[in-house]
Amino acid sequence: MRHGEVENPKGILYGRLPGYHLSDLGRRMAERVAEHLAERDVTHVVASPLERAQETADPIAKAHGLDVAADARLIEADNVFQGKTFGVGDGALRRIANWPHLRNPFRPSWGEPYIDQVVRMMSALQAARDAARGHEAVCVSHQLPIWIVRSFVERRRLWHDPRRRQCTLASLTTFTFVGDRIVSVGYTEPARDLVPPHLRAGAKPVKGRSKAFGA
Repeated sequence: MRHGEVENPKGILYGRLPGYHLSDLGRRMAERVAEHLAERDVTHVVASPLERAQETADPIAKAHGLDVAADARLIEADNVFQGKTFGVGDGALRRIANWPHLRNPFRPSWGEPYIDQVVRMMSALQAARDAARGHEAVCVSHQLPIWIVRSFVERRRLWHDPRRRQCTLASLTTFTFVGDRIVSVGYTEPARDLVPPHLRAGAKPVKGRSKAFGA
């Protein structure tokens, strides 16, 4: 699960910075997903150690009489622009000091390598699978790591256009295991009606990416 909306009035790229909590809307999103999952066989809830992820996981855990575990492998991707505003049209691309960090979008040169995100996220998924073996686990993480591990599982290239990520706020990306093997990937948005249109990541999602894998 991706966390809910965050209180961020200055539009900072907050990344791994502490002190960024869910907004009132974000808490409503988390409650909506908790309702959506209330009848599921969830026996393990784990989240990134960042406040927004822990707060998103809390109502889900409570609905199943569980505590929220923390797993640092689910944390947001590292980014050199953390703590700054950085976006299309804000002049960031014209700042010469930023150029060395933008030289290689395939790695990417501005942050944690994509393959490193795959390694830690796959490890976190496997640990959650083991903790809930025979049942279901909920892992609360962040948009980029979720999208990257999904891209890896679906055998898609890791470098991508961020505007094409299908991973909106409070969405669920589901990995189904049979034994130790992922056999299908799914995607749902239980809180979609609460997400303002301009915040719906992947408004034009990649087609045909929820799939089952052959034996």
